Amino acid sequence: MQEVDIALIKKRSIRGIFALTYRTFAIQVLGFAANFILTIFLTPAIFGVYFVVSAAIAFLSYFSDIGLAAALIQKKDEITDIEFRTTFTIQQILVVSLVVIALFASSFIKSFYHLDEKGIFLFQALIISFFLSSLKTIPSIILERNLKFEKLVLPQIAESLVFSIIVVVLAIKGFGITSFSIAVLARGLIGLITIYIISPWKIRLGFSKESAKRLLHFGIPFQANSFIALLKDDLLLAYLGKVLPLAQVGFIGFAQKWAFMPLRLIMDNVIRITFPSFSRLQDNKNLLGKAVEKSIFASAFIVFPSLVGLVIMSPYFIQIIPRYSKWEPALASLAFFAINACFSSVSTPLTNALNAIGKIKISLYLMVFWTIATWVLTPVLIIVMGFNGVGVASAIISLSAVFVVYLVKKYIDFNIVPIFYPLISSLIMGFLIYILMLMLKVNAYSIFIGIVLGAILYFALIFVMAKKMVLADLQLVKENIFKK
Repeated sequence: MQEVDIALIKKRSIRGIFALTYRTFAIQVLGFAANFILTIFLTPAIFGVYFVVSAAIAFLSYFSDIGLAAALIQKKDEITDIEFRTTFTIQQILVVSLVVIALFASSFIKSFYHLDEKGIFLFQALIISFFLSSLKTIPSIILERNLKFEKLVLPQIAESLVFSIIVVVLAIKGFGITSFSIAVLARGLIGLITIYIISPWKIRLGFSKESAKRLLHFGIPFQANSFIALLKDDLLLAYLGKVLPLAQVGFIGFAQKWAFMPLRLIMDNVIRITFPSFSRLQDNKNLLGKAVEKSIFASAFIVFPSLVGLVIMSPYFIQIIPRYSKWEPALASLAFFAINACFSSVSTPLTNALNAIGKIKISLYLMVFWTIATWVLTPVLIIVMGFNGVGVASAIISLSAVFVVYLVKKYIDFNIVPIFYPLISSLIMGFLIYILMLMLKVNAYSIFIGIVLGAILYFALIFVMAKKMVLADLQLVKENIFKK
């Protein structure tokens, strides 16, 4: 029975990675196109308002379920109906309380960030969207527990499509920040409707003291981890909105968004799949170690060359795209955030594995360290380097991924060496493409040539360095994707 379960986990996990990746790729392409258009029609200051207000709402989301959803996903045994109802009830009490508090705090937010009526309307729209999102939790947990990731991505596709179309059309028509407000509300509604069509669950309240106590044993440390991450990232962005001009916050948001784009495409999918998959394998350390190796190699295989290519080619895009020169000050930050993204593509799956085997407190201590380091380094480097100090601080702190590898190896036996193959291949590719672009006249044609040759070089290099591993992984994918 165990072999059948493991085979099913492997099959659904691999299929889930590909389903999420190719469908999320479509979402990212759509988001890429929308973001590109928005950066042409909207000013850095408008982007600054959007990033700051979004960060304020993200602050609320960390209090919305105190880790109960993660506890249900990580649970070894089957989930009971009373556990679903207990989770939903506790979450809704928290969410409704937060929504009421946030609505009453609208005036304070308005004066604190010097927002106009359109800015505060965006804040209120995000509050409503936050409530709608909370109603999707149980249907999403059901899909994740059953490793049905190919269905899980459908609401995301619907949300992204609706949001991108509405925000772009309204931005072109001159609605400014209100473009985001209307698009956010539409996204929340379509996502809620879609998830309940795909994974129906009858909304009902209920509470069990024993179930709540059992789930909170894992959930509270998990959510504490997430809350500290909030202090490290989203609250920091809210702080930046106060101490820096909004245009500079816009530069930071622009650089961070593009540098983390490969992570959103690959890492979000890997994390979404590996947490429930690792949780199902937590009693089989040998298979868990192999699964960890595969996850970090798959992440590095895509993320490393994407980041190197992005940093090398971004100055040329700035030159040829009309009305894009305004983003040139963000290029230095883009490079530093790319370093952060590179190391995060390794450390994040590893901390995910720690959570899956129940070592949530170790992840919590790591997050405390990262948060303290961020809040100490960032203000100092802002004074020394201006807004670019934010990216520099993130790059320095990300180097601690080396320590994460050491910690995880104490509990899970895995091989870190394979990630050096995509790293070396990416660096060689980047150097050669950099030399090539210096020799060519900058235009759309030369950029296209650079991208194509970069891809060919990378795949050729990594195939030479890790031929056996690449062929083995391709065979594994073939067996689990096409096998009935």
